[in-house]
Formats: sequence, C-alpha cells, structure tokens
Amino acid sequence: MLSGFRLQRLASAHPGIALAARAAAIFLALFLASIVLEIVGADPIDLGAQVVSATFGSTFGVEDLCLLLIPLLMTGLSVAVGQQIGAWNIGAEGQFYAGAFAATAIGLFVPGPPVLILPLMFLGGALGGLVWILVPTLARAYAGVNELITTLLLNFVAALLVYYVSTGPWRDRVGMSNSATPRLSAEIPEFWGLVHWGLPLGILLAIGFALVLAYSRWGYEVRLSGSNPSAAKYAGIPVRRHIITVMLLSGTIAGVAGMFEIAGTVHRLQGGISNNFGYLGIMVAVLARNSCVGVVFSSALMALILNAGIILQTQGLTTSAVLAITGLILFLTAIGDELAHYRITRSKT
Repeated sequence: MLSGFRLQRLASAHPGIALAARAAAIFLALFLASIVLEIVGADPIDLGAQVVSATFGSTFGVEDLCLLLIPLLMTGLSVAVGQQIGAWNIGAEGQFYAGAFAATAIGLFVPGPPVLILPLMFLGGALGGLVWILVPTLARAYAGVNELITTLLLNFVAALLVYYVSTGPWRDRVGMSNSATPRLSAEIPEFWGLVHWGLPLGILLAIGFALVLAYSRWGYEVRLSGSNPSAAKYAGIPVRRHIITVMLLSGTIAGVAGMFEIAGTVHRLQGGISNNFGYLGIMVAVLARNSCVGVVFSSALMALILNAGIILQTQGLTTSAVLAITGLILFLTAIGDELAHYRITRSKT
C-alpha cells in the first residue's frame, strides 16, 4: 500500500458501489470467457446474441427464466434464513426432495378437488422439509453437532428415496415414462403464461422475512444470537430455542420449494427433480450476503446464468465449457462483492 494510505474493510458496502462491483465482475468474467471462446474457434458475440435473443426475445424465453428463478429463490431464502442464526443449512437439497415427496404423496393418494388438495400439498411440502431438518436441528441445539455434516448427508437419503418411489411403487404404469409418477391433478395456477403463483409468493416471503428480521423483537434476538451467542445468552435471550425455530423454518422453506416445483412446474415426481437447486441455493444466499431481499436479485442472476448455460449447450458448447464459464462468473462476482467492502483511507500518523 502507498505510504500514508491503508486498505480498510468496512462492515457493509454502499449499495451503489456493491452494484458497480458486481457489474464490473460480470463484465470481466464475460470478457475472459469471450477470449477463451475465440481461442477454441467460437464466436462469442454471436453466442451472446443467441443467449439474449433466446432469453428475452420471446415470451417463452422469459417464462423459462422465471420457472428457473422460483426454486432458486426459495432454496436461497432457506439458506439465508438459516444463516441469520449462524447455521449453515447445506441440506436444502434434501429438504427440497422431502417436500416434493410429501406433496406428491398427498397429490397422488388423497382424493378431493384441487382447491382442497393444493393447500394440503403446501402443508405436506412444508412438513416434509421440516421433518428432514429436525434431526440435524436437535443435534445442533442439544449436542452441539455441526449441521454442515448432518444436513449434507441427509441429501443423499432424500434423493435416493425419491428415485426409489418414482421408479418403483409410485411409477406411472399407464404412461410412457417408467421413471416418474403419474401426473398430479392438482396444479398451482399460472398468473402469466407458464409462470405460476409460486413466483410472487416467493418474493413476498423474502420481503416478509426481511421485514420481520429487521423490525421485530424476534428478528432482533435471532440476529443477535447469530452474531454473538454469548452476549445473547447474557442478555437472557433463549438462544437454543431460536436455533431450533430458525433451522426448522429454513427446512420448511426448502420443503415448500419442492412442493412448488412439483405442483407448479413439473407436475410429477421423478429422480433428479431438484436439478441441484438446493446446492445452488447456497450460492444464491452467499451472493446475497444472506440478505432475504438480496436473495431475490441474486436468484435472478443465478437463473440467468443457468438459462444462458442451457442455451449455450444447444449452440454446440460442451457441458464442461458451460460449467467453466458459469464458475468463472460466480467466482469473480463473489470477489467483486468482497472488494466492494474495502476502502483506501489515510493512515493516522
């Protein structure tokens, strides 16, 4: 550092600077990716035009983007809510599967009109996610067991359970598919094209959680318990109870994400239905710096990146190349977000 100056990290970044840093990081990532594409013989300008045209040049492209946004928003919100208490919910993937499983069970085996079945499926999805995070929650709260391992391991159990029932006892024995359940009769209504009401509901949930965390006593106690558990205990705040409440809430949100995907987008249970949305939700929360409102914008960015990757593959790029470009964008964006917190200040003499 120049003599008389030093690099200082601030607790928060100015919104304008943070936005500029993120935009610069994305531009740099695309510039570097274009150089690589030129080297391998591809036309980056033409590919970029194809991505923009396919995504924003038609209603169908925007609808696809929004359908990707919904599960990313919900799983990102799940992880961000858990982080308010300092808990890393790496199990949003498993809770997503558990919610989809429970919602499908209700949709397949509980008779009744859609107006009755849909709320039951919503409750089933929420309960499925809650149950799936219950053991890691109690282990963390009462035995101090790190939730990173317990939530992660349960992901594989949930994925295998869904694969088993969708290819075995619940598989569609009448239709053409042998690896999925029959189509569910209860579906979340669309409000614009193929985009269902899960999108506005997810945005409202993110805004609601942000307001509760910022302006309620419960939110204050949760934030204090996450940032300084010792001080919270000294102040008489029930830290253990808040850990249990917040972690169960985190799992519930991920379970609802699975229900949205089943009842709003895919309409049948099948192996791999998550498409790694639970894991991608971790990156969404990190890019949002665990801000519930920030999750809305970071999930939109992630959806755009994923959608662009799909389009690039249809243009002949290999999966490895698309993953490399995606990783580069996310990596440089994370660096830009971090650098936005630093300022060059004068050293005190």
